[in-house]
Amino acid sequence: MHGIEDHRLYQKLGEKIDNLYVRAPWNETWHSLLRELYTPEEADVVVKMPYTLSTLERISRVSQIEKTRLQGILETLCAKGLIIDLWNEELGRYFYMSNPIAIGIFEFTMMRSDKNLPMKKWARLFHEYFGWVHAANFSNHEQVSALRVIPIEESVEERYRTEFFDYEKATSLIEDAGKLAIGVCSCRKEKLHAEKKECDAPLDTCSFLGIGAEYAIRNKFAREVTKSEMLDNLARSREYDLVFCAVNTRKKPMAICHCCKCCCNFLGGLNRYGYVNSVVTSTFVSRIDDDLCTGCGKCVNACPVHAVELHPVNDAKNKKKKKARLLNELCVGCGVCAAKCATAAIRMVPRTDRVLHPESIFEVIILSSLERGTMQNQIFDNPQSITHQYMRNFVGAFLRLPPVRKALISDTFRSIFLRGAKVTAQLQGKGWMLDI
Repeated sequence: MHGIEDHRLYQKLGEKIDNLYVRAPWNETWHSLLRELYTPEEADVVVKMPYTLSTLERISRVSQIEKTRLQGILETLCAKGLIIDLWNEELGRYFYMSNPIAIGIFEFTMMRSDKNLPMKKWARLFHEYFGWVHAANFSNHEQVSALRVIPIEESVEERYRTEFFDYEKATSLIEDAGKLAIGVCSCRKEKLHAEKKECDAPLDTCSFLGIGAEYAIRNKFAREVTKSEMLDNLARSREYDLVFCAVNTRKKPMAICHCCKCCCNFLGGLNRYGYVNSVVTSTFVSRIDDDLCTGCGKCVNACPVHAVELHPVNDAKNKKKKKARLLNELCVGCGVCAAKCATAAIRMVPRTDRVLHPESIFEVIILSSLERGTMQNQIFDNPQSITHQYMRNFVGAFLRLPPVRKALISDTFRSIFLRGAKVTAQLQGKGWMLDI
């Protein structure tokens, strides 16, 4: 009987995490991972926690776990990267929330540096599982991803630099961040331990900014660095043709990833599984000048998403002559190909299609939940309340209706819903969340 109850506990944990704003579908690989990462006591706490950011006092009240014992469990979960703790200066207290599979559980688990951890086993399990994560989150043309691409600044064509906003410049994000920290790249570390790493890119590249740096330093996932060290880190990553991907917010992104095409799980959603929205593009796209292109092929080798190809040209004098051609639908707007081009034949120009970059983490959570059918959990967030459970079932069924799902992805509905969500947050005394 104990074994059956134990199995059910981890199923409930899996259901809880799957009902956050990033889906995490149940299978035996995920079941094995949950057992590896959470003790039964920790699993029970996460199952009982509210879905949204909450204080220790509220979590204690909802879960009916005594505060002193609960605080110790929450601190351990934070140190493992399984929940996040954010300090609110104005209120003078921490707010806690369960981390989703990504960005969250996967990244911080692989960033851990404690001795004698079974990293090889964890890496193998995560590597097996990520295809399921991509399918669950991007099979229905979802537009919101956890990461957005930042173009290399020098790659943007001169006349379009007035359209190059600060939130898309890595140097501006670093300048405005305050606290800075560098940790290991979770994807490259996973591939290294799973014996799948093909590149020679370094591990210590992951850049944390602002409250992201505070969380990473506090829980020993990263070391604090100076602005000069962070800029050196960016310069080194450019030499390795790495793609800069920020947490997908225009305001105060918590981190910048330095992604390679062989290891990155977000770029892998496109490269390995064909989900073009697994990472959100920048607002720029590559443009190739045929007159300047020599057909050297350096851009083809450098492109992290195989968006550049060499094609034969009609040249009677040189039948083997080729030119680079861009697959616009695949280009993520990183500028790596432009930085590699010796003849400046490739420059970055503004896209004609609108790109969705949410304002804040609050907007990411709301918009992701809308797309993935879990918005009801953000509204009625108490998993222990029968009333909330009823309302979650009722609202969830409504949101899953085909006409409603179609309306949810329209720009008009998104704007209306976000305005309403922000007003509600203000009325509930959670207006501070809008600035995260």
